[in-house]
Amino acid sequence: MTLNEKTQANDMLASADILIVAEQENPRTLLRVASERLSTVRYVFVVAIEDGIAGVEERSALEYSDAVLIGWPDNDANDVQDAQNIENVAELVMELEKRIVVFHEAELNGGTARMADTLIHISEYVARVRKAYQPDFLLPTYAEIRRYVQRQWDEEEQLRAGEEAADNANSSENSNNQAETDTTNGTEKNNI
Repeated sequence: MTLNEKTQANDMLASADILIVAEQENPRTLLRVASERLSTVRYVFVVAIEDGIAGVEERSALEYSDAVLIGWPDNDANDVQDAQNIENVAELVMELEKRIVVFHEAELNGGTARMADTLIHISEYVARVRKAYQPDFLLPTYAEIRRYVQRQWDEEEQLRAGEEAADNANSSENSNNQAETDTTNGTEKNNI
């Protein structure tokens, strides 16, 4: 292990210890932190993809993050409890933070595909943090959401193809009508 790797490992242990202490002093802090981090990353992703047409992967990543955030409980909600294993939750938050670094690098490089992939992983970690505090929370699976978004995408593509075909047919019909009008007008001029 290099000196840099040892330093990074020590920094991570210190950060995990800080998270554990924060949670012990103020229970459910990590629940709030996780939701805030995902909300922020989700917003950055929306801004990154808003200028183009979001593909299936981008839409799926966004829908997955939405599914994790929807109905996010207040810290004092009846179905929220203190985490049973604070160390595990702190580790999840540390992994979440590592993924946020990867997300930020992808953002700087303009890589929306990598941002989407990383958003999926961030959402997974946040869902697991939420589950630690809200055991009855049904974890959505990315695969289910991806299939749903793919079906929506396919339906939209079929509609677009149908609209394009109708537009092409109308355009062709209008061209034929214009050609007939031009021919008729030319004949009338010749008769005068």
